[in-house]
Formats: sequence, structure tokens, C-alpha cells
Amino acid sequence: MQCRKEACGRLAGRSLKQTSTAMEEEGRRRSGGGERRMMDDDAWRRWAVLVATVWIQALTGTNFDFSAYSSALKSSLGISQEALNYLATASDLGKAFGWSSGLALLYIPLHAVLLVAAVLGLAAYALQYGCLVSVNLAAIPYPLVFLICLIAGCSICWFNTVCFVLCIRSFSANNRPLALSLSISFNGLSAAFYTLFANALSPLSPSVYLLLNAILPIAISILALPAILLCHKQDSHLHSMPNHDRRVFLGLYILAVVTGTYLVVFGSFTTTRSAAWVILTGAMVLLALPLIIPACSSCSHGPDPASPLNHDDPHKPLLISNNHQTVSDAVMERTMEHQLQGSCCGKILHKGCLAVLGEEHSAKRLIGCVDFWLYYTAYFCGATVGLVYSNNLGQIAQSLHQQSRLTMLLAVYSSFSFFGRLLSALPDVLHRTVSLARTGWLAAALVPMPMAFFLMWKQQDASALVIGTALVGLSSGFIFAAAVSVTSELFGPNSVGVNHNILITNIPLGSFLYGQIAAMVYDANGQRMSVMDNRTGTIDTMIVCMGVKCYSTTFFVWGCITLLGLASSIVLFRRTKPAYATAASRSSSCKHLQQVSRETP
Repeated sequence: MQCRKEACGRLAGRSLKQTSTAMEEEGRRRSGGGERRMMDDDAWRRWAVLVATVWIQALTGTNFDFSAYSSALKSSLGISQEALNYLATASDLGKAFGWSSGLALLYIPLHAVLLVAAVLGLAAYALQYGCLVSVNLAAIPYPLVFLICLIAGCSICWFNTVCFVLCIRSFSANNRPLALSLSISFNGLSAAFYTLFANALSPLSPSVYLLLNAILPIAISILALPAILLCHKQDSHLHSMPNHDRRVFLGLYILAVVTGTYLVVFGSFTTTRSAAWVILTGAMVLLALPLIIPACSSCSHGPDPASPLNHDDPHKPLLISNNHQTVSDAVMERTMEHQLQGSCCGKILHKGCLAVLGEEHSAKRLIGCVDFWLYYTAYFCGATVGLVYSNNLGQIAQSLHQQSRLTMLLAVYSSFSFFGRLLSALPDVLHRTVSLARTGWLAAALVPMPMAFFLMWKQQDASALVIGTALVGLSSGFIFAAAVSVTSELFGPNSVGVNHNILITNIPLGSFLYGQIAAMVYDANGQRMSVMDNRTGTIDTMIVCMGVKCYSTTFFVWGCITLLGLASSIVLFRRTKPAYATAASRSSSCKHLQQVSRETP
């Protein structure tokens, strides 16, 4: 009897223990299910936000189609090529006020900044449109037109700031460069998209570009607004499943390449209006296809989210920095210092160079840094020259009797600029197989630029113009997209907002200087011609230049300037190479220690 009672007690205790264990497992399962649902919701939010930034970037690069209506604006205002260059400079000068968008974010929410940017662009481009189509507005004084162009350029910076902040808030440190690169890439396609819209609506009217510049940005801002409202204000929610996220990014990049190829192939042909509508519809479908990513990501599941290996620290720096250096790091740094001190050339080349990457630089320290001025020169003599080339593309095509192929040239520049921006993600994609510093990629991207200008200088025909335009777009697009990451790595991620705005002050300076060179050569070789305004019936005189002499000298000078930019980027690469090697060694050491800690019981 006593044995039976003890057996019953043991059975009851075992049953209670099993019940308790089952309840704990059920609790963990429910908790894991709740966490899984939370992560699925976060995934849907961040991919929807990324698609929204892609749409905004694709239709707000309104400065890239300036050459499509610049000749008509010049004729309507009755101004010289030099005065027209000032208007292009005014649009670029708006970038010098890009800091105002960051200041606005301190006081108003992100979606309000987006709408302000759209309203600024609407007002600025609507007034420019009025200058072309309205007799009354055609008499607007030139200084006011200059101010209008400046406001239009400032609105573009506000759009860019919104997209940068959205990507930073929505993605963890490991994936932010890929998100930024993808978003910025579509900005290079703006001219191609606007060309498709213009061909479908009114292919023979340059003023339609200004109308589209006013309407499309505010339309896409309203369309993207619901996704932007989903964005979290803080990044504490960020989770990452590396394998799953990389697959999604791969799919998005494949869609991007397909979209760019489509625009290159179909945007380069002159078609009927009905065919233009078909091509435009196909482009819009391709632009909308990334919408399938948020839907699929909410249905697909990666590895177990409870596993600590699949979480990415949202506060992890872009570059791993450890104050307690390992012995191998110290030995490597001493060896490098010894090697650099061994030669006179090494002393000069590496004097005052950056010791580590990711170190925060204040504005005062940045101005006194030699590496910053090398970087500034590389950008000033590289990407900025490419931007000025795109602004002058209308007059270049006209002088070479290629006016009928202007829309095709715009599509080529825009599409190859897009591919260059996409290629800026290569350092992050190939970091395991190609150990080249990001500054080395920057130098490599500058190589096609002088090749293009010297080609167009020696041989100014249709084929050389198309090839040169493609090379200039490819090179400048890469630099535009990679610059944010380079600035962050060299001078600190937390200071990138201020430091990058200091860097891009070279754009209005270069726009004025390089554009002035082109305008002086153009006007010196041109002839005064009487032009009748069909709207007003008045006859104005303006300088028109036809023939290879109009831009031959300009192409040679621009080629020499880009050679200077290439040389500066090579010196920057040589100076920063040891710092990148040290950062890579520390990163591999940290990964090895993490692997050992996981394997140790």
C-alpha cells in the first residue's frame, strides 16, 4: 500500500513537471511567434520605405534635364550663353543651401520636409514654365529667374535629405550602404523617365520638361507619403537577418539593372506618340515592380529570429574600431610606419595622413585635413565636370548638328549615370573577394572621364558623342553615389551630414568655373543671329555657334582638369590605403574572436 502511494506521488510529480515544461515551451513558442510577427512587420515597413525612396529619387532629379529646355529658355529670355550658364550655376548653387533641410528636420517631421521640398519645386518650375509659354511672364527680370533656379536646386537637396534619412532610419549598419546606393542610383534615371513622359505628351515642346518638373515630384511625394509615415523615428527597432536581407537586395538590384537596360534600349529611339505611351507604360510597370518585395518579405521567413547570430546591432558603427588593439594590429602599424619612414617619397606622400578610419572630424578639423582637400579636388575635377557636361549637352548637340538626337543623348547620359551609381555598391558586394579600399574604387571610377573628353576632342562626330556621353555618365554617377560612404568612412559617420555638405560646395563652384570656360569658348566662336519669338512676334539677337570649334577647346580643357582629379584620387588612395588595411585587419580579428567564442562551450 505504501509503495503504491509513493508510486502515485512520483507519477503526479512527473506529470506536474511535464506540464510545467510544456507550458514553458508553449510560452516560448508564443513569444517567438509574437517576435516573428513583429519582425515581419518591421521588414514590411523598411522595404516599403526603400521602395518609396526609389520612387522619389527616380522622379526628383529635375536638374538632369536642364539641357532639354535650356536652348528654348535662352531664346525666350534673349540672353547669351554666359548668362545661361549662370542659370545652370544657380540651380547647382541651391545645393550649397542643402544644410537647411537638416535644420528643418530638427523642428518639423520628415513627411513635412518632403512636402515642403515638393512645394518649392512646384513653385520654381511653374514660374520657369511660365517664362516659356506666357507672354506676360516672359518679361520676368533676369535676377528673379536666377533666384527661381536657385530655389529649384534647393528643393532637390531637400528631397535627397529625406531619402538619406529614411534609409538610415530603416536599415541596420550592415545594409545601409546597399540601401543608400540603390536609392541614389535611381536619381540618375530621372532624365530618362522625363524624356519618356515628354515623348508621350509633347515631343516637340521643350517647355513640357518644365511642366513635368513642377508636377511629377509633388505627385510622387503624395503617392509615397503613406510608406514614409510608417518609418520609425528611432532605429532601436532594427533587426536584420543577413541572408534574407541580402537575397532581397539582390532581387532589387536585378530589377534595377533591368529597368536601366530598358530605358537605354527604348529611350534611345525616336518613336510615334502611341509607341511612346507603350514604352512609358512599360517603364512605369518596372518602377512599380519593387512593390512585390514588401509583400513577399512579410510572407517569407528567414532563420530563427531568436538566434543571436541573426540579429544585427542597430548601433554598430560602419567601421569596426577597437581602442584595445591586438598585438598583430600594433605590429602591422609599426611595420607600416617603418616602411613609410624608409623613403623620402614615403615621407612626403604620407605626411599627415589619416591614421584610422571612422574618426569624427569637426568642420574646423576637416578644413585643415590634407586628405579632405585631395578628396575635394578629386570630386571637384571629376563628378562636377560631368554634371556641367550634362548641363551643356543641349548646346553641344546643337553645335554638332545633332539636335534631333538630343533626347537619345539625354537617355544615354541618364541611364549610364544610373549604372555608375549601381556599381558604387561593388565595394560592399565584393568586400570578401576584392580587398580594395573604397578610395581605390573612387580612383578607378575617374579613369573613364578624361578618356571621354579627349575622345570627343579628337573626333567630334555622332558615335564619339554617344560614347563620350556614356563614359561621362558612368564615371560621374559612380562618384555621386559613392561620395556619401567615402565621406562617412574617412571623416566619421556621425559628422557626415555636415561634412558632406561642405564637400558638395564644389558643385556650384565647378558649375560656374567650368560652365564659364564653355560659355567663353562658345561665344568667342559664335555669330550673332536674329531669332523671332513665335509667341511674341519680336526679333531678338543672340549668339549661336555651329561646328566643331564651339566645344573643341572646352573638351581639351575639361580633359586636362579630369586628369588632375584622377591624379588627386590616386594620391588619396595611396595615403588612405594603410588605414583601410588596419580597419580590415581589426574587422577580421573581431570576427575570428566571435567565431571562437561561439565554438567555445
